Amino acid sequence: MPVRRNATLLAPALAAVILLNAGCGGENDADPGAGSPASTATPHGYVEGATEAAEQQSRLLLGDPETGDTRVLDLITGKVHDTARGPGATALTTDGRFGYFHGTDGTRVLDSGAWMVDHGDHVHYYRAKIRETGELPGGTGTSVRGDAGVTVVTTAGGKASVYPRAELEKGSVGTPARLPGTYAGPVVPYAEHLVALTGGSGGPARIAVLDRSGKRVAGPETECEDPRGDAVTRRGVVLGCADGALLVHEDDGAFTAERIPYGEDVPWEERAAAFRHRPGSSTLTAPAGKDAVWVLDVTRGSWTRVETGPVVAANTAGEGSPLVVLESDGALHGYDISAGKETTVTEPLVKDLPEAASGGTATPVIEVDRSRAYLNDPSGRRVYEIDYNDGLRVARTFDLDVRPVLMAETGR
Repeated sequence: MPVRRNATLLAPALAAVILLNAGCGGENDADPGAGSPASTATPHGYVEGATEAAEQQSRLLLGDPETGDTRVLDLITGKVHDTARGPGATALTTDGRFGYFHGTDGTRVLDSGAWMVDHGDHVHYYRAKIRETGELPGGTGTSVRGDAGVTVVTTAGGKASVYPRAELEKGSVGTPARLPGTYAGPVVPYAEHLVALTGGSGGPARIAVLDRSGKRVAGPETECEDPRGDAVTRRGVVLGCADGALLVHEDDGAFTAERIPYGEDVPWEERAAAFRHRPGSSTLTAPAGKDAVWVLDVTRGSWTRVETGPVVAANTAGEGSPLVVLESDGALHGYDISAGKETTVTEPLVKDLPEAASGGTATPVIEVDRSRAYLNDPSGRRVYEIDYNDGLRVARTFDLDVRPVLMAETGR
């Protein structure tokens, strides 16, 4: 696969390796069998069948719904991996490792072989083989949310099932546990519990905190009118509501809900309905109608509306980073969030764009990690790597043999 490079990624620094080892060091130093050939201590963070690395092992999952062609682009090596074809996918989501190709009859699960384990004060990065994992039931409108312990599938009708993550990691979907009742939106794993919305038929939905078997535990029962959109941040679970957002937060086993209002009446078509952000960040973005973007600072509990041109896709790495917007002219535009001013614009990168803010299957997306952003160009059969800290410079261009209509980043 040809890769056009404008800059070379830095090799992993020796310091990163030292920090990685030091961060977990000493945990097995007291092993009484140390030094004995017959006893080998298991390293902290060890994952069977995976290789640990000192840096993030990012990969892009790519798919063409029309042909069913699927690829995995390794952003470390630049190599493109072929996978089995899976026609009919209408959407692609991820939990950071597994890709979920949503179709009308079920959800195909692909293990990207790249993930991270966050221990709070340090992080482990892993890479392993890419492999097909199976198919989850549920047709159009089914949502999948997961964390390190479970994967939850919620159907359009509000029925939810909990799958053990360990089975997915072994290469099969496993047997789910059905949650009782029905829910008014995706059931979201968080803090070894499940955050759900109940009711909502003819009235506001209410927050419900459940244990992993579906039993309600003590927690807020705050109302959320017309819920749309959800995201997990370091500060908690964000749920989009008619008047703004709710932040569900856990502290020492106790759950609270904080309302983050818009502060003004917002028409239905200009509400934040689908959040995008860098995993680990507490700054969320969402289209605010056709010509603006909402930026939600979860830490400060505030919304900022940034006036832009016609929005196709938007994202940001978080505090101190620009808001990156793909507009209908096919160019990337950078905005200073606090000032609400455009700071830079690229040459047109994407052609044959759908209508702005259409949200259709062929709409490009912007994925963001700690140093780069990625933009898919379906008609051009390419993916752009963008250095958002350097005036939206195109750092690399990956030419592909498929139309990357669907894209999601893993390994973060």
